[in-house]
Amino acid sequence: MKALLLLMGFAFLMSCSSRPGEVTNAIDSLWHAPDTATMPNAQVRYGRKLIVNTSYYLGPKGSVAAVSNGMNCQNCHLDAGTKAFGNNFGSVASLYPKFRARSGGLESVEKRINDCIQRSLNGQHLDSLSNEMRAMVAYILWVGKDVPKGKKAEGSGLKDIAFLNRPADTLKGKIIYEKQCRVCHQKNGGGMLLGSGKGFAFPPLWGEKSFNTGAGLFRISNFAKYVYANMPQGATYLQPILTEEEAWDVAAYVIAQARPRKDFKGDWPKLETKPFDHPFGPYADSLSEVQHKYGPWR
Repeated sequence: MKALLLLMGFAFLMSCSSRPGEVTNAIDSLWHAPDTATMPNAQVRYGRKLIVNTSYYLGPKGSVAAVSNGMNCQNCHLDAGTKAFGNNFGSVASLYPKFRARSGGLESVEKRINDCIQRSLNGQHLDSLSNEMRAMVAYILWVGKDVPKGKKAEGSGLKDIAFLNRPADTLKGKIIYEKQCRVCHQKNGGGMLLGSGKGFAFPPLWGEKSFNTGAGLFRISNFAKYVYANMPQGATYLQPILTEEEAWDVAAYVIAQARPRKDFKGDWPKLETKPFDHPFGPYADSLSEVQHKYGPWR
């Protein structure tokens, strides 16, 4: 037994010794956010606070206004929008204003932020001239200030994963959720509140306090990519904990659960631009809503 343990330890050390250069090169090739110590003024600093602790300022018991569901922007945009493949803000300054097929028009940063508030935070439109909107815009633009105009920052958005050759399986997903996710997000998916009651230590993944059906993470591909590179705690895009297949299945389980439903009737005015996994019809093809939602898409 001792010999076996020694052999396993040697194999682990050998596997690690072959990776450091590869890992360093992969990390160095990605965009890195500027140091928060260099934030230039109070407005940018306030913007970061709003991203990290949105609920404190704008949640149900918000100190400024009660316009959102109690989640924080950082629940979806990890590390205040700076984590590689963690839905970061690296490309916002370089690519916005930007045409988006979802709205069928040119969108400002303010419009994009309000989309998140109304969908992911299941909240109300924030005045574009408010101190809070101006501060969030200032912070997000500061985060991506070093990315050349028109360029996409390496590591922004979500990391692509391979499609399944079958529908994503909610039953398999439930098993994965119980094993890997329940301890933080709870059996009922309702998350875990902070002691102050203002915001979540771990956000709700479904239920009345979670993101609504218009959110980007309600699309299974977005949720699966997000989970694969970031969840459960400790996972990174370089060292994921779940397999890609497991990420698809647990994503299917989560998006199958009840949550606030909101109908954004203006979304995808051109049917042919609607994403393959958009969960609501009509579509430009003959696939059913169920197949669009869970696959397979090949």
